[in-house]
Amino acid sequence: MSYTYKYPRPALTVDTVVFGLDVDNNKWLVLLVERGGEPFKGKWAIPGGFVNVGESVDDAALRELEEECGVKKVFIEQLYTFGAPDRDPREHVVSVAYLVLVNIKDQQIIAGSDASRAEWFPVKSLPKLAFDHQKILAMAKKRLQGKIRYDPLGFELLPKKFTLTQLQNLYETILDTPLDKRNFRKKVQAQGILRDLGEIQKNVTHRAAKLYSFDKRAYRKVVKSGGHFSF
Repeated sequence: MSYTYKYPRPALTVDTVVFGLDVDNNKWLVLLVERGGEPFKGKWAIPGGFVNVGESVDDAALRELEEECGVKKVFIEQLYTFGAPDRDPREHVVSVAYLVLVNIKDQQIIAGSDASRAEWFPVKSLPKLAFDHQKILAMAKKRLQGKIRYDPLGFELLPKKFTLTQLQNLYETILDTPLDKRNFRKKVQAQGILRDLGEIQKNVTHRAAKLYSFDKRAYRKVVKSGGHFSF
């Protein structure tokens, strides 16, 4: 039996902060879309949109990512809910924000839906964003910087095969601090979650380095035995 509420309700949207890493140039990136319609037409924003009736917020976030910028098959987790009454000039809109991590070489970015363009921007050099998206992005950045120290989610930003130098560059880039090479490698390898692939880099201009991958099975065993990832 249907029921109609007599009280007005705010609209519901999702916003997705999509982080990537330029492994070759050690740059932390975020994916933005140029809005094709009002409000804030022509301004850059975080990908997102309205939740359809009967649709879960998680499904809406994944749908909007694919529709607006072609991004799919990603690591995604809820970040926070933003509900200030004046955050959207159209009406009272509550947004569930998400943290999304991708390997940029696995994604083909194509603007679609109501987005005119979709592009990667360095986190340190961003245009002015629409709505309260600067606030949402700042929270996502803080979440990743904190969580990367006790959760191996940083591997989501790397290619499936990577060098220890690339792994160290990831941490230095996200945490914005230099790390001692010897101590870093000793600590990371002590975690027991890296698999030596017995391969080296190909077609590089410098000395080829050994390649590794993240061993998810080994990590699950560490967690099951009461251990944890730490950096």
